Parts: sequence; structure tokens; C-alpha cells
Amino acid sequence: MTEFDRKVEEASARFTRSVANVAEAMEKETAELVTYLNDEVVPAVRSHSSKAVRTAAGKLAKFADFLESHRKSS
Repeated sequence: MTEFDRKVEEASARFTRSVANVAEAMEKETAELVTYLNDEVVPAVRSHSSKAVRTAAGKLAKFADFLESHRKSS
């Protein structure tokens, strides 16, 4: 094996290790992101969404009462 071939193989091995390290770090970060989304973001969205629906339902009930009172008085 020539000196050039040895250097190419070493560079290729370093590059492969670097790519493997980056892929491993990305997999770990992705798993942590998914856990955060599931544990923190999704419950918060569900909570706020249900509160918004309850608020809208209350306002719609008041609006229905308003319409009924105006219909009865006409």
C-alpha cells in the first residue's frame, strides 16, 4: 500500500467516524425533542384547546340566549 492510499484510507475512516458521531448525536437530540414535545407541548396545547372550546361554548350559549330573548320580545 502506498503512502497516498494509506492517507486516503485514514481520511475516509475519520470522515466515517465523524458522520457516525453526527448521526448518533442527531438521533439522541431527535429523541429528546420528541420526548419534550410529548411531555410538555402536547399537554399544553390540549389544555389550551379545551379551554378555548369551553370559552367559545359559553359565548355561543350567551349568544343563543340573546337571540331567544329578542325573538320572544318581537
